[in-house]
Amino acid sequence: MELGLYTFGDVHPDPVTGAVTSPAQRLRDVLERVRLAEEVGLDHVGIGEHHRPDYAISSPATVIAAALAQTSRIGVGSAVTVLSTEDPVRVYQQFATMDLLSGGRVELLAGRGSFIESYPLFGASLDDYDDLFDEKIRLLLRIDRGNPVTWSGRFRPALHAAEVLPRPLDKPGLGEHLRIALATGGNPASSERAGRLGLPVSYAIIGGRPADFAGLVRLYRRAHEEAGHDPATRRVEVAGMGFVADDGRAARDFFFPYWLDSMRRIAAERGFAIPNRIAFESGSAKGGAFLVGGPEEVAERIVALHGVLGHDRQILQMDLSGVPQRESLRAIELLGTEVAPLVRAALGR
Repeated sequence: MELGLYTFGDVHPDPVTGAVTSPAQRLRDVLERVRLAEEVGLDHVGIGEHHRPDYAISSPATVIAAALAQTSRIGVGSAVTVLSTEDPVRVYQQFATMDLLSGGRVELLAGRGSFIESYPLFGASLDDYDDLFDEKIRLLLRIDRGNPVTWSGRFRPALHAAEVLPRPLDKPGLGEHLRIALATGGNPASSERAGRLGLPVSYAIIGGRPADFAGLVRLYRRAHEEAGHDPATRRVEVAGMGFVADDGRAARDFFFPYWLDSMRRIAAERGFAIPNRIAFESGSAKGGAFLVGGPEEVAERIVALHGVLGHDRQILQMDLSGVPQRESLRAIELLGTEVAPLVRAALGR
């Protein structure tokens, strides 16, 4: 089991103190968190992409490159790259360059995005929501197979014997290929697509009962096997909200207003019911989606979820709505020095 964290670089006003962190400071904070994650032995950090005033990161590749340059061991990747509104050729060049510079530590998590701001920003139509992603993920994988690339589609100019350079680092067991995975919020078609394409899959679980994703994981693994892909590429990541403090009750009391602030805004935009403390406590209890508590509690929850999903990596979003840097760093420290050893003792590395 690999463990790590992910971030969108939240710059919301602190819901407790009202303090505002500038985008410049938040980007520096993110890099400090990545450095600490490596120091405490975590495996992976994901850097998200949003095009909204409440997040500091709209160009994840730039931040990933900076994080890779300041570390030497930890894997760093996108969480996610909104491939539907990107040019796969340029994305491939960016990540292949980072792969070379980092010694093969970069990962590309491709998705359609949980928000839609990038579609009008880059001239894409929401009417083509699924078709855009399907075409672009297939082009990205065609590029990854090697040069020359001949291809045609609906949404970008055709390629005729094109040389897409540079090529990624030649890595043991992977060759000159990028680490590419597919992100989903729980759509069955996305699970099946990831399996058919032979890609690892990442499930963003932000509510409900994570165990309910077991059927989707089975669907993914079955599609992967039936397509005849190498079992070594059949990997499952789970991404969700969480927070670690020295004491479980203190962790929930501290994290609740940050979670509530973020969930209120999402609920207002999408017409969901406004959440409350009861919903938070339910989600933070055994079987819930929020891994919030003391180190032993969080470790037990991860191990229990692995017993249901058999996933290979768990990453946590621990900085919702601008959790202050001091508490964010402490949560990362506890995740690496106390939670991770317990999980690895139970499940292996």
